Amino acid sequence: MQLEIVELTEQYRDWAREYLQESWGAVQVVSRGTFYQADTLPGFVALWEEKPAGLLTYNIVDNVCEIVTLNSLIERKGIGSALIEAVREQAILGGCFRMWLITTNDNVEALRFYQKRGFELVAVHRNAIEQARKLKPSIPLTGNHGIPIRDEIELEVRLV
Repeated sequence: MQLEIVELTEQYRDWAREYLQESWGAVQVVSRGTFYQADTLPGFVALWEEKPAGLLTYNIVDNVCEIVTLNSLIERKGIGSALIEAVREQAILGGCFRMWLITTNDNVEALRFYQKRGFELVAVHRNAIEQARKLKPSIPLTGNHGIPIRDEIELEVRLV
Protein backbone atom coordinates (compact mmCIF):
# COMPACT_ATOMS: atom_id res chain seq x y z
CA MET A 1 0.00 0.00 0.00
CA GLN A 2 1.43 3.31 -1.09
CA LEU A 3 -0.60 6.50 -0.68
CA GLU A 4 0.73 9.87 -1.75
CA ILE A 5 -1.10 13.21 -1.75
CA VAL A 6 -0.07 15.70 -4.43
CA GLU A 7 -1.31 19.10 -5.48
CA LEU A 8 -3.87 19.18 -8.27
CA THR A 9 -1.68 20.47 -11.10
CA GLU A 10 -2.19 20.61 -14.87
CA GLN A 11 -0.80 17.08 -15.00
CA TYR A 12 -4.01 15.83 -13.33
CA ARG A 13 -6.60 18.35 -14.62
CA ASP A 14 -7.95 16.14 -17.42
CA TRP A 15 -8.28 13.21 -15.02
CA ALA A 16 -9.98 15.46 -12.44
CA ARG A 17 -12.42 16.78 -15.05
CA GLU A 18 -13.39 13.26 -16.12
CA TYR A 19 -13.61 12.03 -12.52
CA LEU A 20 -15.81 14.94 -11.43
CA GLN A 21 -18.07 14.40 -14.43
CA GLU A 22 -18.36 10.71 -13.58
CA SER A 23 -18.85 11.03 -9.82
CA TRP A 24 -20.84 14.29 -9.64
CA GLY A 25 -22.61 14.12 -13.00
CA ALA A 26 -20.99 17.44 -13.98
CA VAL A 27 -17.91 19.51 -13.27
CA GLN A 28 -20.17 22.26 -11.93
CA VAL A 29 -21.04 22.23 -8.24
CA VAL A 30 -23.44 24.47 -6.30
CA SER A 31 -22.84 25.20 -2.63
CA ARG A 32 -24.81 27.77 -0.63
CA GLY A 33 -25.84 29.53 -3.82
CA THR A 34 -22.32 29.69 -5.24
CA PHE A 35 -21.75 28.05 -8.60
CA TYR A 36 -18.29 26.47 -8.88
CA GLN A 37 -16.47 25.15 -11.91
CA ALA A 38 -14.89 22.46 -9.73
CA ASP A 39 -12.35 21.29 -12.30
CA THR A 40 -10.64 24.71 -12.18
CA LEU A 41 -10.40 24.98 -8.38
CA PRO A 42 -7.24 24.28 -6.39
CA GLY A 43 -7.08 20.83 -4.91
CA PHE A 44 -5.26 17.65 -4.08
CA VAL A 45 -5.05 14.28 -5.76
CA ALA A 46 -4.55 11.05 -3.85
CA LEU A 47 -2.26 8.64 -5.65
CA TRP A 48 -2.67 4.99 -4.71
CA GLU A 49 0.25 2.97 -6.02
CA GLU A 50 1.04 5.95 -8.30
CA LYS A 51 -2.44 6.10 -9.87
CA PRO A 52 -5.09 8.77 -9.11
CA ALA A 53 -7.52 7.37 -6.55
CA GLY A 54 -9.06 10.41 -4.90
CA LEU A 55 -9.72 14.10 -5.37
CA LEU A 56 -10.45 17.07 -3.14
CA THR A 57 -11.16 20.57 -4.46
CA TYR A 58 -11.41 23.65 -2.28
CA ASN A 59 -11.88 27.40 -2.30
CA ILE A 60 -10.41 29.92 0.14
CA VAL A 61 -12.14 33.28 0.65
CA ASP A 62 -11.54 35.70 3.54
CA ASN A 63 -9.51 33.26 5.65
CA VAL A 64 -12.16 30.56 5.36
CA CYS A 65 -11.62 27.33 3.43
CA GLU A 66 -14.52 25.53 1.82
CA ILE A 67 -14.10 21.93 0.75
CA VAL A 68 -16.08 21.93 -2.49
CA THR A 69 -15.67 18.29 -3.55
CA LEU A 70 -14.20 15.17 -1.98
CA ASN A 71 -14.24 11.75 -3.57
CA SER A 72 -12.30 8.54 -3.25
CA LEU A 73 -12.16 5.67 -5.72
CA ILE A 74 -11.12 3.24 -2.99
CA GLU A 75 -12.95 3.33 0.32
CA ARG A 76 -11.55 2.52 3.76
CA LYS A 77 -7.90 3.04 2.82
CA GLY A 78 -7.44 6.48 4.40
CA ILE A 79 -7.64 8.37 1.12
CA GLY A 80 -10.39 10.79 2.19
CA SER A 81 -8.74 11.38 5.56
CA ALA A 82 -5.37 12.09 3.93
CA LEU A 83 -6.97 14.54 1.49
CA ILE A 84 -8.69 16.36 4.37
CA GLU A 85 -5.41 16.55 6.25
CA ALA A 86 -3.68 18.02 3.18
CA VAL A 87 -6.29 20.75 2.75
CA ARG A 88 -6.28 21.41 6.51
CA GLU A 89 -2.53 22.07 6.37
CA GLN A 90 -2.98 24.29 3.30
CA ALA A 91 -5.79 26.22 4.99
CA ILE A 92 -3.74 26.80 8.14
CA LEU A 93 -0.77 27.96 6.06
CA GLY A 94 -3.16 30.31 4.26
CA GLY A 95 -4.25 31.85 7.55
CA CYS A 96 -7.69 30.26 7.61
CA PHE A 97 -9.53 29.97 10.93
CA ARG A 98 -12.35 27.77 9.64
CA MET A 99 -12.80 24.91 7.21
CA TRP A 100 -16.31 24.05 6.12
CA LEU A 101 -18.35 22.12 3.59
CA ILE A 102 -21.84 21.39 2.43
CA THR A 103 -23.42 18.00 1.91
CA THR A 104 -27.01 17.09 1.21
CA ASN A 105 -29.52 15.54 3.58
CA ASP A 106 -29.43 12.20 1.74
CA ASN A 107 -25.66 11.75 2.14
CA VAL A 108 -25.65 9.91 5.45
CA GLU A 109 -22.29 8.29 4.69
CA ALA A 110 -20.68 11.74 4.33
CA LEU A 111 -22.24 12.92 7.60
CA ARG A 112 -20.68 9.95 9.38
CA PHE A 113 -17.33 10.37 7.64
CA TYR A 114 -16.91 14.08 8.37
CA GLN A 115 -18.06 13.93 11.98
CA LYS A 116 -15.57 11.16 12.69
CA ARG A 117 -12.88 13.55 11.42
CA GLY A 118 -13.78 16.40 13.74
CA PHE A 119 -16.35 18.29 11.70
CA GLU A 120 -19.43 19.54 13.53
CA LEU A 121 -22.92 20.14 12.19
CA VAL A 122 -23.49 23.89 12.30
CA ALA A 123 -26.56 24.47 10.10
CA VAL A 124 -29.30 22.84 8.12
CA HIS A 125 -30.32 25.03 5.21
CA ARG A 126 -33.84 23.77 4.67
CA ASN A 127 -35.03 23.44 1.08
CA ALA A 128 -31.77 24.99 -0.21
CA ILE A 129 -31.56 22.41 -2.99
CA GLU A 130 -34.66 23.95 -4.59
CA GLN A 131 -32.60 27.12 -5.11
CA ALA A 132 -29.51 25.15 -6.14
CA ARG A 133 -31.51 23.45 -8.91
CA LYS A 134 -32.11 26.88 -10.45
CA LEU A 135 -28.33 27.12 -10.98
CA LYS A 136 -27.83 23.42 -11.71
CA PRO A 137 -31.04 21.78 -12.94
CA SER A 138 -29.37 18.36 -13.19
CA ILE A 139 -29.43 17.88 -9.40
CA PRO A 140 -31.66 14.81 -8.97
CA LEU A 141 -34.83 14.87 -6.91
CA THR A 142 -33.93 11.66 -5.09
CA GLY A 143 -30.53 10.65 -3.77
CA ASN A 144 -28.87 7.97 -1.69
CA HIS A 145 -31.14 5.35 -0.16
CA GLY A 146 -34.18 6.78 -2.01
CA ILE A 147 -34.13 9.92 0.18
CA PRO A 148 -35.54 13.09 -1.43
CA ILE A 149 -32.73 15.65 -1.79
CA ARG A 150 -33.95 18.88 -0.17
CA ASP A 151 -31.53 20.37 2.33
CA GLU A 152 -27.93 21.49 2.48
CA ILE A 153 -26.17 20.48 5.69
CA GLU A 154 -23.24 22.63 6.73
CA LEU A 155 -20.35 21.15 8.68
CA GLU A 156 -17.23 22.89 9.95
CA VAL A 157 -14.04 22.45 11.85
CA ARG A 158 -12.29 25.34 13.55
CA LEU A 159 -8.58 25.55 12.72
CA VAL A 160 -7.42 27.92 15.46
